[in-house]
Amino acid sequence: MKLSHCITHLTGGGSDGWDVFYRARQMISDGYAVIELTIGEHDIRTDPSILEAMDLSARQGHTGYAMVPGTDLLRDTVAARLQARTGVPTTRNNVLITPGGQSALFAAHVAVCGPGNVGLYLDPYYATYPGTIRASGATARTIQTTAEDAFQPRPEQIEAAANDAVSLLINTPNNPTGAVYSRPTLEGIAKICRERDLWLISDEVYDTQVWDGEHISPRTLPDMKERSLVVGSMSKSHAMTGSRCGWIVGPEEVISHLITLATHTTYGVPGFIQDAASFALNAGTSLEGKISEPFRRRRALAVSILSNQNTVGLVPAQGAMYVMLDIRATGLSGEEFANTLLDTHSIAVMPGESFGAAAAGHIRVAMTIDDERFESALNKICELAKELAQNTVARV
Repeated sequence: MKLSHCITHLTGGGSDGWDVFYRARQMISDGYAVIELTIGEHDIRTDPSILEAMDLSARQGHTGYAMVPGTDLLRDTVAARLQARTGVPTTRNNVLITPGGQSALFAAHVAVCGPGNVGLYLDPYYATYPGTIRASGATARTIQTTAEDAFQPRPEQIEAAANDAVSLLINTPNNPTGAVYSRPTLEGIAKICRERDLWLISDEVYDTQVWDGEHISPRTLPDMKERSLVVGSMSKSHAMTGSRCGWIVGPEEVISHLITLATHTTYGVPGFIQDAASFALNAGTSLEGKISEPFRRRRALAVSILSNQNTVGLVPAQGAMYVMLDIRATGLSGEEFANTLLDTHSIAVMPGESFGAAAAGHIRVAMTIDDERFESALNKICELAKELAQNTVARV
């Protein structure tokens, strides 16, 4: 029996970029002690106060079908949060609650893309981006950024690729690079979107993790409110990765159609999860700060360690829970280095190639273990890189 072209071509016919991760997980399953610095999973669990709110809601009976668009309480809470942070008027009619940020990304592309369309995205990218665009039936077209530009996109490159496109997907603070897009960068992007009539899909799930600079939602820029779809999530800001609670914010007409889509796909998010999310968001910035602080601290630790050697380069880590390291001096690809690191030191990182061609020769390191082990792992990465670089020079 034949399967659909859509489902068999989500990865473009190649690897999904997670081979090293799967190998590390298999090693752990086989009993090896592996230091995991791969995925963005907090080393602290969901705060007990959030779990208590979740338990109370469930015990009070909020375990049945919830309203498909989301509860009024959570939609109002998300709307108020975004309005307070951006100054852009936002109501519950601009908000759809989704089962995590990935579901919101899928919904956004289904809303504005389709067969025969082109959806743009920036390289390096989160691994699911091209497949998400392809799932809508559209062609996924990448625009490369460069390490030399600290992975800030150049508007002229976007403009050159935008002739027949209908959408552009951006992510700031960025996974995997840690880049926080500057105001001039975002203004340039917004200008192109207005002139080329592009929908802008803005993945802002790391908006509480900014270490240098400021987070600017492009929805705040002139004439962008009605052409922007903003994706958010409880996963990173509140360590609720397993709760699967996110949202998409956009024009009322788009949200009304996406509610119909949700009726035919996800059919909503459990009510007790939504109540816990409402509680967490209403706890304010103090709880968000508590959850983001370990990454701020480890980012400073990484900057200190990397500044004391000259083999491994640190891409400016402005935000998010990762650091992107340049290991091109070793003569290895990111994938080769990651496999060597796993084989020799039982440390698992993500190869830059998992996130696109622009990150070749880099590795992404998640700052998701305690400070002492994180420091030790970084030092071992630097030691291995120095050894490999010296070997490369010796061979030449």
